[in-house]
Amino acid sequence: MSADDPTERAAASATADTAASPVEIPEGTAAPTPADAPRPRRSMWARVDRPFRLGFLLTLGGLSAFLLALALTSLSTVLIYVAFALFAALGLNPVVRLLERRGLSRGVSVAIVIVALAIVVGLVVVMIVPVVVEQVASFVKSVPKVIDDFMHTDLYALLNRQFGDQINTLLADGEKLLTDGKTLTALGGGALKVGTSIAAGVSAFVIVFVLTLYFVVGLPGIKTSLLRLAPARHREGARDIVDQITESVGGYVQGMVVLAFTNAVVALILYLLLGLPFPPLMAVVAFLVTLIPLVGPLLFLAIGTVTALLANPLHALIFGAVYLIYIQIEAYVLTPRVMNRTVSVPGLLVVIGALAGGTLLGLLGALVAVPATASILIIINKVWLPRQDARV
Repeated sequence: MSADDPTERAAASATADTAASPVEIPEGTAAPTPADAPRPRRSMWARVDRPFRLGFLLTLGGLSAFLLALALTSLSTVLIYVAFALFAALGLNPVVRLLERRGLSRGVSVAIVIVALAIVVGLVVVMIVPVVVEQVASFVKSVPKVIDDFMHTDLYALLNRQFGDQINTLLADGEKLLTDGKTLTALGGGALKVGTSIAAGVSAFVIVFVLTLYFVVGLPGIKTSLLRLAPARHREGARDIVDQITESVGGYVQGMVVLAFTNAVVALILYLLLGLPFPPLMAVVAFLVTLIPLVGPLLFLAIGTVTALLANPLHALIFGAVYLIYIQIEAYVLTPRVMNRTVSVPGLLVVIGALAGGTLLGLLGALVAVPATASILIIINKVWLPRQDARV
């Protein structure tokens, strides 16, 4: 058959037209798809056609979250120990850095700080703890006599005139409580619980002390390991932020210790000058209580005044007035001088942070509220604000 055959040319033309024109698909029939075309993937949350598997995964996720929360709750005591130890290590780190700037190596500086800390703790245990224990025992024994002396004061006469039978009923209930045999049994169990609490406190102190030593020795390595979690291009900036945070927290801890020690000295001097009972005990209480920011001095003002009130109402009034004046001096003179060099936090944020920290974590939250707020401000100023300024 020749190439000019009309029949062949017509068949070829029809074949070309068929290939060029789209194939008509009857209505209601799905369009054919190539065998190797990928099928669209559906999200797990849209797989309602397999409700058993979806429900199992959701239940497993909820159970995992519950077990994680339970584990954190069980480890709360350990986490608190670690937090206190890290807090103390950051407070000792500026002293180590100071010795390093004087030309000593890191190892020698850490050794000097550890030995000095051990000596201070030993002196406290040997010299102060027996006196405090003796004065606590004396205080407990002298409570009935103090109350009896208080009943012969003009203040008690004024209260008796104002409240009358209510005061007498309260005293009668107190006498019955102290003379009842069941009360003595309860006190014995309470003493056992107190002894157990003291043993647990000593154990916790030893654990925190050992962890503090480890943190002081390994702080540079810990910082380096944490910085490796950041991308390489951001590590220099992250290192600067971490250094500022550690310096800020360390300076804050040192400042709080200095202010608490000043409170203890003032309380000791006032109790000695006024002839009030148990001056060393109240000095130790002042040091421990005033470590709490903001509310610590006010809390000790109430404790010290009430304790002095049982001994001498006039001296209690003098103590309250003088210590209140000291609180004002500390708030407006001492605290800015001690804290502003290391922690720059607006007063409003200090109050909000301390209230929030105390509500969430109790004493630990109140202690770490100010440095945590300062750390957040450093991160905002170094990271978030520059990114916002770079946006047009």
